[in-house]
Formats: sequence, structure tokens, C-alpha cells
Amino acid sequence: MRVQTNNSFFHNVENKNLVIWLLIVLVTIFIMVIVGAITRLTESGLSMVEWRPLIGVLPPLNAQDWQHEFDLYQQTPEFQKKNFWMGIDDFKTIYFWEWFHRLWGRMIGLVYALPLFYFLLKRKIPQGYVLPLLFILVLGGLQGFMGWYMVQSGLIDRPSVSHYRLAAHLSLALLIFSLVLWLAMRIGGYKPKPSKALFIHSLVGLLSLIVTITWGAFVAGLDAGLIYNEFPKMGAGLMPKDMWHLQPAWLNLFDHIPAIQFTHRWLGITTALIIGSIAIHAGMKGQNFGGYYLVSVLAFAQAALGIITLLSGVHIVVATLHQALAVLLLATLVMCIFMSRPERQNKNQFSVSEPGIGG
Repeated sequence: MRVQTNNSFFHNVENKNLVIWLLIVLVTIFIMVIVGAITRLTESGLSMVEWRPLIGVLPPLNAQDWQHEFDLYQQTPEFQKKNFWMGIDDFKTIYFWEWFHRLWGRMIGLVYALPLFYFLLKRKIPQGYVLPLLFILVLGGLQGFMGWYMVQSGLIDRPSVSHYRLAAHLSLALLIFSLVLWLAMRIGGYKPKPSKALFIHSLVGLLSLIVTITWGAFVAGLDAGLIYNEFPKMGAGLMPKDMWHLQPAWLNLFDHIPAIQFTHRWLGITTALIIGSIAIHAGMKGQNFGGYYLVSVLAFAQAALGIITLLSGVHIVVATLHQALAVLLLATLVMCIFMSRPERQNKNQFSVSEPGIGG
């Protein structure tokens, strides 16, 4: 028998444990994104030069082990070109964040995989959801490889990771986060309130947010936030004088630091306006789902925090909050898309036995 309550992930009580597990996974991924931001902002990501997915859980435990890790780091372009001043005590600080980042990634794998196999053995997973849940497990493994693929780009001939690989690494993490949230709502039996107009509006907002986050990763990977720490101007005008330094011109948007910052800041403003207007749209449609109003508040707060991050010279606390708020904005927007999505024809009732991830 299905017992339903309002405004809850637990419309289907039979699947309550599954939903709680997925929500715990969401929290661990959210923390991971924050740790990843700190790792990037402290420039700690290249401190561990070996990939040991199975035996790299423990940090160096004695002076000899620390010296070995430091010797390996001294052979990297980052040490030779940027951090040649570092002693072993300085190295230990940046090593900690990368080690913790990888340790947390392993923990997420266990938090996801072990309960998943338990639910599979106990046949607790509703029909149609086994493959989506296994697919997320595969994506998690791919994310670990993508992290190492990113780190490798900074160990050969450059003292930093590829901003393209950084963007791919972050994007994959957010994709996993969004799929887990979507499945939590589906399995929990949360009933949508279809609105085609709001659905399209939210999808456009999601597309804009994805593009903005991608350019935000470019900004982070190239330290593009450390110049033109003013707003709205960039130097003498709204557009930096050296905006079109590279040829062909379109290459500037992807590889030229001033152009990347310019693109990200105005993408952010545009995204805030698109998503921020969802609340007005929802009010006009008479939709009372609180997520429509929350997502609008978060959109404008995120834009404001982005400007503060820039004006602060990318202060580590402010910049970390900026990335964390981006994830919360994404989560709320995904919920809005879920709630407004059109229902399938000939189906008046939502059922957790529907196959697949999408509606």
C-alpha cells in the first residue's frame, strides 16, 4: 500500500531507504565539490604525482615516506617553475588537500557501491531502476579516471592542469550529482505538476547554467579571476583592450585569459536573468512549488557572489562558496525541471516502476 505525504521525498514509503541512501550520496558529492574547489584554490592538485587507486589510501607515515613524495614532486614542472621555494613542510600542506580529495572520492565510491549491491541482492530496487543505478556507478569510476587524466596534464611540460580537462572533470561530477538527485525524486514517488512553459524555461536556464559553469572551470583552470578585479569594467571599458589577442578570433573565448573572464562574467549575468525570472513565470502560471522561487533567489545570489569573488581577488573562502552555491543552484533547477516536466500520455498516475532516468 502506498502512503503519501505532501512536500516530501518519501511519497513511496516502501522505497524510503533507497531514497535516504541516494540523498546521503548527494551530500557526499556536494562535499566533494567543495573539497575540489579548495584543492584547486590552494593549488594542491599536482602534489601527488602517482595514481594508486587501491593502495593510495594512507598518507606518508614517516619522514622517509614524506621525503619520497617530496622528491617525486620536485621533478614536476609545477615545482621547478613555480614552487621551487617550497620546503617539505610547505609541501605537506598542499599534499594534504589532494590526498583528502582522493580519499573522499574513494569514500563516495564505497557509500554508493556497497548499499547498491545490498539493495540488488535483497531485490529492493524497483523495476526499471537497476540499469540507471549501475550506469551511475560506471560514471563514478570514469570520474576517478578523469581526475587522474586531468592531473597528468600538469605533470609533463606545464605547471598547471589543462583547463579543458578540469572543466570535463567538474562537469562529470555535476552530471552524476544531477542524475542521483533525479533518481531520488523518481524513486521517492515525488509527483510532478506539469507545466510545459515552465519546463522549457527551466531547460533553457539549465543549458545557460551548464555553459556558465564550463567557463567558470576555464577561469579556475587558467587563474583568470586574478586579473581585472573590478566590475563591471575591465580596465578602461566593459571589454578588455586585449580581448581579441589570438587568431582566429573565436579561440580567445577558449584560451585567452581576459576573454575567458569576460565571457564568464556576462554568461553569469545572463544566466541569473534567465533563471531569476522563473519565479515571475511561476507566479503567472499559478504554480506554488517553492523551488521556482528558491531557484530565482539562488540565481541572483550566485551572480552577486561571483562579483564579490572577483572583487576579493578570488579569496579562497568566497570562491569556495561561489562554487558550492553553483551546485545548490543546479540542484534546485533540476528539481524545477522534474516538477514541471510533462507527463507521458495515457498515464495519469506517477509510478516508481516507470523505467529509465528521464520522465
